[in-house]
Amino acid sequence: MFVESLELKNYRNYEKLHIDFDSGTNLLYGDNAQGKTNILEAIYVCATSKSHRGSKDREIIHFNDEESHIKLLVSKKGVETRIDMHLKKNKTKGIAIGGIPIRKASELFGNLNVVFFSPEDLNIIKNGPSERRRFIDMELCQLDKVYTSCLVSYNKVLVQRNRLLKELPFHPEYEDTLPVWDQQLVKYGRSLMVRREQFLTDLNGIISEIHDRLTGGREQILISYEPDCKPEELESALSASREKDMKNKMTSRGPHRDDILFLVNGVDIRRFGSQGQQRSAALSLKLSEIEMIRKSAGDTPVLLLDDVLSELDSRRQNHLLESIQNIQTIITCTGLDDFVNHNFRINKLFRVVNGSIVSEK
Repeated sequence: MFVESLELKNYRNYEKLHIDFDSGTNLLYGDNAQGKTNILEAIYVCATSKSHRGSKDREIIHFNDEESHIKLLVSKKGVETRIDMHLKKNKTKGIAIGGIPIRKASELFGNLNVVFFSPEDLNIIKNGPSERRRFIDMELCQLDKVYTSCLVSYNKVLVQRNRLLKELPFHPEYEDTLPVWDQQLVKYGRSLMVRREQFLTDLNGIISEIHDRLTGGREQILISYEPDCKPEELESALSASREKDMKNKMTSRGPHRDDILFLVNGVDIRRFGSQGQQRSAALSLKLSEIEMIRKSAGDTPVLLLDDVLSELDSRRQNHLLESIQNIQTIITCTGLDDFVNHNFRINKLFRVVNGSIVSEK
């Protein structure tokens, strides 16, 4: 799988852009704040319908414009597919695959599989649990359409239940409807928790070997699932927390409270690990994503590296560069020294200046 080309119109600082990629390694270089990351973001949006930055559509659209367009051509197992994205400031985005509009953004998943790695991802282990849940959800949504549907349904029910909890002080009679929402949360929540546990079991089978190579056999890693409660206990947990939820006007139990634990040689590195251990674990996690997609989808994903080499020491740089052979990689950086020093092969080179490609090799 690889991205053949990308067209942007009124996207962030790009009024108009057309870029053709190589199926190997593509390097976007230039000073900071020129628009390199915006190109990676546009590819990510075409894969997931969302910005990796968490930006809203209206924040992505070029200043003073009302709409933005993305057109991406992807080759998957020899078959070309076009993904069109129409972003609007005050309306829901329009998405078409192969010229055919889709009704739900979730239908986009699987048409283009990507792994995005940025300096912020190096903090996934020490930051809050919401980032680790987002990692699980984004990965599973690319691999499992049933999980995607279940997650969308769960989040909708969660929003409705929380809205009801806020209304109860003004409409106490609505309390009788809470069990109905609880049943829906249990139905979808149990499915999410079971699938997350299976995903982490599969991930452990991959990451252990990758991390062993990265650390020269000095460290053994284990990712442990920390669910808010066991799937079979979710119904009773919701019931037991009902009074608390009514008081706080929010749902306190369920998979939206899950977390994962990173253990290196049996030690919780989220709390007691060094920065080096945390970065090694984050790097192993991203490399494991590639292998998970390869095994589940039967194809290699597109790897997006956003100025991440500058955040890694030479040993981790070497390991990363050695691990991304035979996979389309699109990399952003401010300079070329790291690649020259490593004699790393670059198939296509783009210089980005103020929202335009000024040179291409």
